[in-house]
Amino acid sequence: MTTTASPADATVTTSGTGPAAGGRHPLAPLTADEVRAARRILDGAGLMTPSTRAAYVMLREPAKADVLAWSPGQPAPAREVGLLLSDERDMALSSVVVDLTAERVASLEPMDATQVGIGPCLDEDYEIVGSIVKSDPDWVAAIARRGVTDLDKVRPVPLSAGVFGYDDEVGSRVYRVLSFVQPSPSDFAWGHPIGGVIAHVDVTHRKVLRVVETHVEHTPEESANYLDPALRGPERDDLKPISITQPEGVSFTLADGVLSWQNWQVRLGFNGREGLTLHQLSYTDAGEPRPILYRASVGEMVVNYGDPGPTHGWQNYFDIGEYQFGRLANSLELGCDCLGDITYVDAVVVDDFCEPVTIRNAICIHEEDYGILWKHNDIFNGTNETRRQRRLVMSFFGTVGNYDYGFYWSLYLDGTIELEVKATGIPFPSGYDGVDPYFAELAPGVGAPVHQHLFSARLDFTVDGVRNHVDEHDAVTVPTGPDNPWGNAIGQTRTRLTTEQDARRRAAPERNRVWVIGSDERTNRLGRPTGYVLLPEGQPTLLAAEDSSISRRAEFARHHLWVTHYDRDQLWPSGYTVNQNPGGDGLPAYAAGDLPVDGEDVVVWHTFGLTHFVRPEDWPIMPVDYTGFKLKPHGFFDRNPTLDVPDLAKRSGGHAPAGGPDGHCAC
Repeated sequence: MTTTASPADATVTTSGTGPAAGGRHPLAPLTADEVRAARRILDGAGLMTPSTRAAYVMLREPAKADVLAWSPGQPAPAREVGLLLSDERDMALSSVVVDLTAERVASLEPMDATQVGIGPCLDEDYEIVGSIVKSDPDWVAAIARRGVTDLDKVRPVPLSAGVFGYDDEVGSRVYRVLSFVQPSPSDFAWGHPIGGVIAHVDVTHRKVLRVVETHVEHTPEESANYLDPALRGPERDDLKPISITQPEGVSFTLADGVLSWQNWQVRLGFNGREGLTLHQLSYTDAGEPRPILYRASVGEMVVNYGDPGPTHGWQNYFDIGEYQFGRLANSLELGCDCLGDITYVDAVVVDDFCEPVTIRNAICIHEEDYGILWKHNDIFNGTNETRRQRRLVMSFFGTVGNYDYGFYWSLYLDGTIELEVKATGIPFPSGYDGVDPYFAELAPGVGAPVHQHLFSARLDFTVDGVRNHVDEHDAVTVPTGPDNPWGNAIGQTRTRLTTEQDARRRAAPERNRVWVIGSDERTNRLGRPTGYVLLPEGQPTLLAAEDSSISRRAEFARHHLWVTHYDRDQLWPSGYTVNQNPGGDGLPAYAAGDLPVDGEDVVVWHTFGLTHFVRPEDWPIMPVDYTGFKLKPHGFFDRNPTLDVPDLAKRSGGHAPAGGPDGHCAC
């Protein structure tokens, strides 16, 4: 069973350009009509010309204090749209805010592309780059030396260029282009990389800046078409279907953009840069809605390649800031991407011309059984009780060229919040000569370099109020002594993070290091601050050298944890404009003032991810790999909050599988 909802699951008043007056929540996602209204205002101000492109078009959320003070029926804060405008003739940049409520341009701030980088990659650039390289005699000659002469079968792939000291690239939008051969329309071009040819292309001035060649001079010919029966072999015939049904329907509701499930409430958002966002997440405890997170999202992801050679040494992509990941969201399909009783939500994103685009079934919402919640067979009173865990999953999937990523936010019955990221698709392939120490061989003549996928989650906490603090907890060995005569004691240190500079931290799995976000406004029945604990996976942060270009541009990824003072517009770990930004923006700039974060309105930023030494089993398509983190209640509740979870086996009249004679679970 499936249900499809509108982006906000609400009836929207669209007369005029003041939809906030129509009763919409201040954090409701932009509608298609609002995007069109913003475009009309820009046109009226003379800001949209044939050479103008729009990027990062999203709701400029009101200040937190204004949103928290607002209630339905009251005048809403101004409904604003933030966007970046670029002029393709000279790469002039402007950060613009459009006030939909007042029907005017509220602000326009020119930006210097030579200092802050340029706008993100544009859809039209893919076609432009292809025509530029195929018209360049040096590039044509270079691929001909590798046996490729049919240009109609060549698929140039424009990749964000980074910043590597080329003076002729400053202020222009530049791509580094690797190319592949697609022998037939049904074949997968990724299996046939044209080895040893890299074009540096300036799309602003429509020219190839340079062609770089290496010693690799072959194009692999073995098919990587994983749909070809000749490659796959006979399909398995002993895999039986699994059917997931909920005969009484789902346990959640979605109304006016708010998802309610088992004491949880969360407002869903979506924009073309981040994709899915969560807002005003709370848990109702004894009838009282208790806030936990004001806003949660993944603000950036960087993929840094660890091969220093000319083919891959420049590869470091910021998939959110450079490619606008939310715009690349898939339309999800029942039985493939989601299984069970599914509710889908469409999403509105914005194209390069400030026109709305609706992505059908962008968000998937469903419940999952998750095994045992709690269980005990008591030897004294003879009881045997089991309850089953369940989670509510909110997810979306996006494709950036060769890689596909799924983002799965889950809420659990016991108050746990989890983000799981799934990485699949195709590891970036290259012609391989068998000797590069930073490569792994995938197939004859095909290799892929070691690389990292690093994500930054922005977690704007409001644990029982706006004023929060962060404590670092480490497990420690206690020396043998008078207070520890047998040497078995296990201690714990607790360190309060007091300023933004102090709060740049790394995980320490050997110490079981965690971070507890506590309330300065509420205590539990034991007299301690209520809190939530961030449980990191503790995988490596950015492994590039500290003085490298990528370390300057992705400094957020050098630490597992940052804590900053809340600021309405501080949303981006590597800064607002990421593409060809030389570095220093984003979190380094946000934390430069070293503001206090003890008992303040704080935002926690968490870096997590994968270090991928590619395996032959990852070719020609990679099984899903997983990364993520959990947030668990830490003194937030006075006791186990799931004592009231029912034994659903009783509803079966004692006929549940593996059930006991009284209908109770006896698994």
